[in-house]
Amino acid sequence: MKKAVLNFLKIGISLGLGIFLIYWYYSGLSENDKDEILNAFSNTNYGWILFSLVFAVLSHLSRAWRWKYTLEPLGFKPRFWNSFFSVMIAYLVNLAIPRLGEVSRCGVMSRFEGMPFQKLLGTVIAERLADFIILMSLTAFVVIIQFEIIGDFLITGFTDLSAKFSAGFVIGIFSFLAIGALAFFYILFRSKLDNPFIHKVRDFFRGLYDGILSILKMKDKWAFLGHTVFIWLMYLVMFYVCFFALPQTSEVPYGGVLTAFVMGGFAIVFTNGGIGAYPLIIMAVLSLYGVEPNIGGAFGWVVWTAQTVMLIVLGALSFLFMPIYNNFQKKRKANAIPG
Repeated sequence: MKKAVLNFLKIGISLGLGIFLIYWYYSGLSENDKDEILNAFSNTNYGWILFSLVFAVLSHLSRAWRWKYTLEPLGFKPRFWNSFFSVMIAYLVNLAIPRLGEVSRCGVMSRFEGMPFQKLLGTVIAERLADFIILMSLTAFVVIIQFEIIGDFLITGFTDLSAKFSAGFVIGIFSFLAIGALAFFYILFRSKLDNPFIHKVRDFFRGLYDGILSILKMKDKWAFLGHTVFIWLMYLVMFYVCFFALPQTSEVPYGGVLTAFVMGGFAIVFTNGGIGAYPLIIMAVLSLYGVEPNIGGAFGWVVWTAQTVMLIVLGALSFLFMPIYNNFQKKRKANAIPG
C-alpha cells in the first residue's frame, strides 16, 4: 500500500509539474504572442520534421540490436524483433509512468523469450549507464565550447537573483547547499547508519560500478560501444534536422544546436516524457542564440510533439504485434518439427 502511494505521488508530481509549466507559460502570453506562436506552427516545414523521425527510428533499431551484446554473455539469444518491440513498449510506458519503462521492457522480454527478469534488468542498467556516460560527456563538451555564452547566462541569472535578495543571502544559500551535499556523501559512504534510503542510494552506486565492469568485461564491448555512439549520433542528427523546419532556427550555430540538445535531454527527466519542461528549456536555450522566445517555444513544441506521437504509435503497434509475431513463430517452429 505504501509503495503504491509513493508511486502514485511520483507520477502525480511529475505530471503535475508538466501541466503547471504549460499553464504558467500559456497564462503569461499576450494575444500578439499567441498569434506569433500560431504563425510559427503554420510556417513550419513539417517535411523536415518527418524526415527527422527516420533517424529516430534508426536509433531505436540500433538500441534493440545493442541489447543482444549484453544478453549473449548470459547465454541468451533473443529474436531481434522481440528486442525492438520491448524497447518501443518501454518508451511508451515511460511517457505515462517515468522510469517504469525499463521494468516493462524486461517484463515483456521475459514473457516472450523465457529469460530471467532480474538478469534482463541487470543488462538494462548497463545500457543506461553507457547512455549516462555519453550524456555527461556531451554536457562537459558543451560547457567547454560554449563556456562564454553559458557563463554570461549564469552571471545574468545570478545578478537577477542578487537584485531580489542580498548578496549575503544568496551566498548563504549556495554555502548551505554545498555543505549539505558534502554531508550527504559523507553519510552515504562513511556512515554505518542502517537506513533504507541510504541502502538504496548505496545500491544505486554499486549498480553503476557493476555496470561499468560488465561493459568492460563484455566480449563484444567495442560493438556495444559503437552502437551506443551511433544511437546518440542519430539522436543528435534527428534534432539538428528539425532546425531547418523554421527560417528563424535554421541559422542557429552548431554550438547552439548541441547546447539545446543536451539541455533537452535533461528536460525529459523532470516531467513525464518532458511534457511542458522540454519546450520551455529549448525556448530558453535558443533565446541565447538570438531566436525569439515565442519562436523557440513553438519549435520546442513541434519537436516534442513529433517525437512523442512517434513513440506512442510505435509503442502501441509493438503492444499489438509482439504477441502476434511470437504466436506466428511458435506455429512456424511447430510446423518445422517432423510429426
